[in-house]
Parts: sequence; C-alpha cells; structure tokens
Amino acid sequence: MNRQDQKRAQLGETDAPAEDEVAEAFEKIVSEGAQRLHRRWREVLATGLAGGLEIAVGVLALLAVYAATGSHLLAGVAFSVGFVALMLGRSELFTEGFLVPVTAVFAGRASAAQLGKLWAGTLVANLVGGWLVMWVVVQAFPDLVATAVESAVHFVEAPLDLQSVCLAFLGGSVITLMTRMQHGAHTEGGKIVAAVIGGFLLAGLQLFHSILDSLIIFGALHAGAPFGYGDWLAWFWYTVLLNMAGGLLVITLIRLVRSKELIEEERRRAAADD
Repeated sequence: MNRQDQKRAQLGETDAPAEDEVAEAFEKIVSEGAQRLHRRWREVLATGLAGGLEIAVGVLALLAVYAATGSHLLAGVAFSVGFVALMLGRSELFTEGFLVPVTAVFAGRASAAQLGKLWAGTLVANLVGGWLVMWVVVQAFPDLVATAVESAVHFVEAPLDLQSVCLAFLGGSVITLMTRMQHGAHTEGGKIVAAVIGGFLLAGLQLFHSILDSLIIFGALHAGAPFGYGDWLAWFWYTVLLNMAGGLLVITLIRLVRSKELIEEERRRAAADD
C-alpha cells in the first residue's frame, strides 16, 4: 500500500486501498458473484427459468399499457414491474451477469468456466421460461396480439446498421448500470428506483435487449406473426454479442479499473485460502 492509500485508509473506516463505500460495494459484489458462480446446473437453470417468467410479466404490463396509451415511455415504466419482480424474487437475468460474476472471477473467487456455465444456462433458461409465459399471455389476452406484432416488427425488421449496433450496445450498458445502481443502494426502495430507471430506459426508448425483446417477439410468433424464428435469430445473435460488449466494455471495465487494488488484494486472499 503506497502513502496515498495509507492516508486514505487512515481517513476512512476500513484499511482497504479505496474509499469506504467503494470497498464495501466491492466486497458485496465479490461475495454475491462467488455465490452465484458456484451454483450447480440445476440451480442455474431453475433461477434462470424464474427470471424468464418474471420478465414476461413485465412484458405483459408493457404490452397492456402501450395498447391503451400508444406511449412507449409509459409502457417502459410499466415494464419495470418485471425488473422489480426479478429483484425481489432473487432470480437471474442473463444480462445481469456482466458486472457481479465477472468481478468475482477477476478477484479469483471463481473460474471462467463457471462464468460460462452461468451465462449459457441463464440465457437458455430465460428464453425458455419467457417463451412459455408469452404463449399463455397471447391466449389470455387476444386483444394484445396486434400490439405484440407491431412491437416485435420494430426489432426483427431492423437492419444490421450503425443505429442497431448502438441500440444493442446501449441496451447492455443500461442493464449493467442498473445492476451497479442496485448494488450501490442501501435500501429496497433505492433498488426499486434503479429498476424503474432501467425499465424506463430499456423499454421506453426501445433499446435492443436480447431477453426482453425476444419475449416480445415470441409473443408475436405465438400469435402468427408474418415472420419466423429465423428472423428472430438474425436479430438475436448480434444483439446478444453487443449487449455483452456494452455491459462489459463500459460499466464493468470501468469498475474493474476503479477497483484494481481491491482486486489484487482479493486475489492474494483467494490464493492464500487455496
């Protein structure tokens, strides 16, 4: 620890080489990330399946409000109930895995293979759970079919151009920022506010989000949309990659650089424990 770090530690309540709030947030993120990464396959799939079900509830709210008001911004606020349900239910969304688990891997508390298992299992389970619930939604609310098809066309007919790339990149950045805000919040109310902000930005501005928008597309496909699963895949593959790029290269990378000394210290502790 250099002189500047020593001085900062003397002024704060911890002896970590960073401000107290940064050190506390880092410790919380690493602890949670390590727990999530050490789940068994059954737990990964079950948690991801629940996440898909809960996000589908948010999509139902989005479609209902958009059908009633014609406002994407109001529909985005309504969608945030899905993020609130996800948070309170302690479920897993694929795009929430770009900050917390990655930090745990860099801190030496888990392996890259475990991260790959979490990402793959959660992604598949999110899509399966969402696909199932959207079938139920279409059968239960036939009046929302036209709204689902209209909303889905915005994504599946989007050309792979600079605008689409930026929309998908921003989608990954916003969801990761929401995760960071929720970990920085000290109360449930603060976490809910972060969920509302994330829902408003993602759904209200129609950013490209691999899970949320896939569920809208699934609803349209269940209703007999004038496009197929191949059109969904043509949109989905690049959206997933750019969501990951946005979450990893913006928010996560900045936090890793900010916590460099804390990561090195944690890696030393992890090596000593082994």
